[in-house]
Amino acid sequence: MGLKGIAMQKEWLERLKYMIATMAFQFSEKPIFKLVHGGMSSFYFNCKKVTLHPEGQFLIGNLIYHQIADLNVDGIGGLTLGADPIALAVSYTSWLKGASIYPFIVRKEPKDHGAMSQIEGNLKPGQRVVVVDDVVTTGESTIKAIKACLNAGLEVCKVIVLVDREEMNGMANIKKFVSSVEAICTRSEITELYHRGCNSYPKT
Repeated sequence: MGLKGIAMQKEWLERLKYMIATMAFQFSEKPIFKLVHGGMSSFYFNCKKVTLHPEGQFLIGNLIYHQIADLNVDGIGGLTLGADPIALAVSYTSWLKGASIYPFIVRKEPKDHGAMSQIEGNLKPGQRVVVVDDVVTTGESTIKAIKACLNAGLEVCKVIVLVDREEMNGMANIKKFVSSVEAICTRSEITELYHRGCNSYPKT
């Protein structure tokens, strides 16, 4: 990637952070938000506001595609519902770039009929995949997706999450299963943007 491409990637990343800070992030002085694991928090990320946004899809698709383009992966996906729009954005971007990274969906539980599979998609055992997720707290949902992939005979070569909440050892828990784990952005970066009003990132 040339200097122009690197500059564009940086611009896309900053724009995505801005969208997350202004559209997906909520903050309260008191811990009023109940999380999946049952705990309460003073902040909350509803990243579907961004992952289901046309511009968000463009930004996520391009940023993650360029992170994995050299990994020779066959598929990308994760636990439904948070991972689904991310995987679809990256897969679509791969097609535009002349590659074919197939999206897959990991059900929360295996089907109780038919093939009774937990993974939906066009992948075969032995193929290399990237697991994605929108937000990581404990890492439980991401690990569930990783285990489903491994049980299906897939090789998980990388994990990419949109937001690391930086608590409860989420990223470290995931690294017990997959060594290469990255976050597009962190809670600290988003809260800094949020509290300063995101004034340095103009809207498009």
